[in-house]
Amino acid sequence: MIDESVLLESRTMRTSVLERTEVLDKVKTLSLLPDGLHVTTAMVAMYYEVAENAIRQVVKRHRQELIENGMRTLRGSDLQRFESDNLYLSNESYPQGRAHLAVYTRRTILNMAMLLRDSEVARQVRTYLLDQEQSSRAQPVPNDIESLDDRITRLSEASFTKLLGRTVVPMLNALVETAGEQRRELLGLRNDVEQIQIKLIEHDIQLSRLQRGQDVKALTGVIGTIDAMNWREFEEHVAQLLRRDGCTDVELHGGHGGDRGVDISARTADGRTVAVQCKNFAPFRHVLSGEMQKFLGASKVIHEADVALYVATCAFTRESLALAAQGGVTAVHRGLLEAWSAGVKLQVLRSS
Repeated sequence: MIDESVLLESRTMRTSVLERTEVLDKVKTLSLLPDGLHVTTAMVAMYYEVAENAIRQVVKRHRQELIENGMRTLRGSDLQRFESDNLYLSNESYPQGRAHLAVYTRRTILNMAMLLRDSEVARQVRTYLLDQEQSSRAQPVPNDIESLDDRITRLSEASFTKLLGRTVVPMLNALVETAGEQRRELLGLRNDVEQIQIKLIEHDIQLSRLQRGQDVKALTGVIGTIDAMNWREFEEHVAQLLRRDGCTDVELHGGHGGDRGVDISARTADGRTVAVQCKNFAPFRHVLSGEMQKFLGASKVIHEADVALYVATCAFTRESLALAAQGGVTAVHRGLLEAWSAGVKLQVLRSS
């Protein structure tokens, strides 16, 4: 068994387990702000059952590492918007004239568990992480089977990705649409191929950044890859998720405003029509009520879509979420987008 002190001392080891944020809820219930993405310093202290000053001291010593893993300090208009959309709906109080506010993601909170020495809750999180690490390492791997990562290292990612995107996936799509009894098996095969394609794209992005000799931070997980996309790549990513989850007739409309306010149209596996709006915003931007209202009219009134998805790389304001709920729009915020991209199928896309 690996000793938990290795997490306290080794940043490399900490980085290797930062994707396992689910352990936070398994050790103790984690409360988030209304946006479903962030917590404040006080909430981190409450989770780990320590004084707020203990959290601030850790931030002071490891600020750069925590920033790389999701911690942000909000000021000015970003702070005002964040407070109005989150803090007054929570148990947090905020004094007049606050100049800045530190907020943390689930990834940062997990990072904090590996830096806090005098917290019993943090110790339990570290133990749980290392138990999982030990278990995964103990799984036997046949010597004659080459890992996906090893294969990717040997191949040209760009050329193989193009082969999958232009040949294999379209061929599987055609087979799925005409298949009878083998439809389920073909859908599963298509999902596997598209997962490989996603992994190849992630490797290609990282490799190209290194080859250009840029001194940049490595992309951290799924959401890091999404943040590196431009608007066109983001729309293609969402289209790929729709195909992965069984949608057919997936079409990107492009341009400013798309096809009368819709960026992507599709059809679910059980025949329902889908309209999608994609917004590749900065993480601390919010989708406003006016933007939601515009999409509501386009998707439900003009296109008469059965399923309306507003997919954004940021959070939604309280008012825009209320409009979405009233109008039957599924608001895919940053946290839900990360889970969807990592393989969790959106409930609204499941066959009824």
